Amino acid sequence: MNITFRQLRLFLALAETGSVSVAARRMHVTQPTASMQLKEITNAIGLPLYEVVSRKVFLTDIGKELAKTGKEIAQEWEKYEQQVDALKGLTRGKLKVAVVSTAKYFIPRILGGFCNKYPQIDISLEVLNRDGVVKRLEDNLDDLYIMSQPPLHVEIEDEILMSNPLYLVAPQKHDLAHKKQITLASLKKEKFILREKGSGTRMAMEAFFKNNSFKPDVRLELGSNEAIKQAVIGGLGLAVLSKYALEDQTGQHDVAILNCSKFPIKTSWHIVYPKGKQLSPIAKIFKEHLLITASQWGEELN
Repeated sequence: MNITFRQLRLFLALAETGSVSVAARRMHVTQPTASMQLKEITNAIGLPLYEVVSRKVFLTDIGKELAKTGKEIAQEWEKYEQQVDALKGLTRGKLKVAVVSTAKYFIPRILGGFCNKYPQIDISLEVLNRDGVVKRLEDNLDDLYIMSQPPLHVEIEDEILMSNPLYLVAPQKHDLAHKKQITLASLKKEKFILREKGSGTRMAMEAFFKNNSFKPDVRLELGSNEAIKQAVIGGLGLAVLSKYALEDQTGQHDVAILNCSKFPIKTSWHIVYPKGKQLSPIAKIFKEHLLITASQWGEELN
């Protein structure tokens, strides 16, 4: 088989976008040229790599394998380019990071300092719910992943970044807001607002309540911290939220943090990536930047 590296990148673009025209634009070629190149790739393999249904591209099984192989080759080549640049005293290239939605409250602050220090590094940041980040981890789509509840079914390298305390909150005018001490037992008649199933906050909260033999009376489930905060402010119930989701842009809380026994729930932010994965030079630099920045923040974030 004779396939050029540029043709392989074109096929990867097709696999990622599901469109010949979009893949052509990404590779800066005309659509007829892209179609011709894709035909040459198919002829070289000798088997159908994709089919077009209702103008959308669907990869065949052998096409998916080619995309997987091509991605691994591209990643290895990118690491090689970074190593060459490092020997030349240059720090440039691409960094891909995926984080769970709650991490969006502090990751941009860390990225800002990193970008100022390394302006020639292009960063792709994916902010998803936990299931979305775990799926990207399973598919090895990024350099690093940040989450509070690493998966148990995936073999990973795992390092704690910093603490992530979860607080019990209520509307500021709630009867419990000014009590000095609250027990879990006293919350049996309260309504609770939960994150969606599968979120890191939800998993930690459910484990906490189970360990303390408490079953919350759930009023509703919502898919974002912002929605939960607004529901709490609106008087719909109590909620458990990460410290990083509580502060507004002025650093103030617009909900009341309750003085409930055994709260806050102690969890941590983790830096993870697939076990055995060789981090690129840039990923190593960014990981070090994450750990140093978290350490410098110290009590400010803990």
